[in-house]
Amino acid sequence: MREVSKEILEQAKSVGIERRKRAGTFFQVNHEVLLTALKEEGVELTSSTEALKKYPWLEKYWWKAVKQDKDEYTREVAKDQHHGYFIRALPGRKISLPLQACLFISKNKVRQNVHNIIIAEEGSELHIITGCASGKDVISGMHFGITEVYVKKNALLSFTMIHRWGEEFEVRPRTGVIIEEGGTYISNFVCMHGVKTLEMYPQAYCYKNAVARFNTVLVAPQNTSFDIGSKVYLEGENSRAEIISRGITKGGEIIARGCLVGKAENAKGHLECRGLILSEVGRMLAIPELEARVKGAELTHEAAVGKIAEEEISYLMARGLTKDEATSMIVRGFLNIEIEGLPEELKKEVKKAIEMAEEGN
Repeated sequence: MREVSKEILEQAKSVGIERRKRAGTFFQVNHEVLLTALKEEGVELTSSTEALKKYPWLEKYWWKAVKQDKDEYTREVAKDQHHGYFIRALPGRKISLPLQACLFISKNKVRQNVHNIIIAEEGSELHIITGCASGKDVISGMHFGITEVYVKKNALLSFTMIHRWGEEFEVRPRTGVIIEEGGTYISNFVCMHGVKTLEMYPQAYCYKNAVARFNTVLVAPQNTSFDIGSKVYLEGENSRAEIISRGITKGGEIIARGCLVGKAENAKGHLECRGLILSEVGRMLAIPELEARVKGAELTHEAAVGKIAEEEISYLMARGLTKDEATSMIVRGFLNIEIEGLPEELKKEVKKAIEMAEEGN
């Protein structure tokens, strides 16, 4: 990490990137990979372009979970790729500490096109923190990130993404996840700062006894537009899915989408979307979708959008808090999501990211 400048490290810290307590680190600035380092055995970490040269078998994963012609952004990355990371947990290996990957933009008007591949082999356990950010004085740029995730039989993978971009950035992540029999995939996405537009709609395929959980925490300042959601296909018997989102608008726009498709006997899924409006000009739109294709599928959803109730503020003020303190306490409780299946170290990182963003706001 000494190879990375102090200024960049300071910004990277705000998206969960640390010097210690990590099994490995991948650090890319603009179009250049500055660092790949590993501290634990049983896992591989390198640039995805280098991995494709090294492993001919990687071709069978390349553009399979995300289609190359999905949209204009996938086509651009396929045509002009700027690295990205390759992470693979070997069969049966349980990596105790999280791996971290930082995708950083240090100059204005940079267009960063990355293609990431993650493979959790059979029986493995892997936790990843991805911090995506721009420099303190970097206002505009584009980040197009393709991520293909493969969770093999009885493997567990948690993937925590924390974003912090400049206010004129356009961000277009495209993610596909394939979860084999008995596998578990946990996705956590946190973005608490302004960005011009951010659009993402990851899609996951759960096979027999597989589990997918998507957790999203968003704060949209004025002039920010988020169009974010998740879609899970419950392909296999006894597959499970949960999509939970919390969004706060402080003048920006949040479109929260969620879709569950039950295609197998005893498949179960739940979708929960809650939005809080803290400004007169903010907009919050919840779009839940449930689609059952067999009679044995069980799908549920709940959605709620509104403002902080005045009686809640009054109750806390009557106990000695100021109005701002009362509002802050309610907001903090609203953003808190209990995430099952994460190690304590990773739970702390998510909590810390939310707390740092609250201080900044």
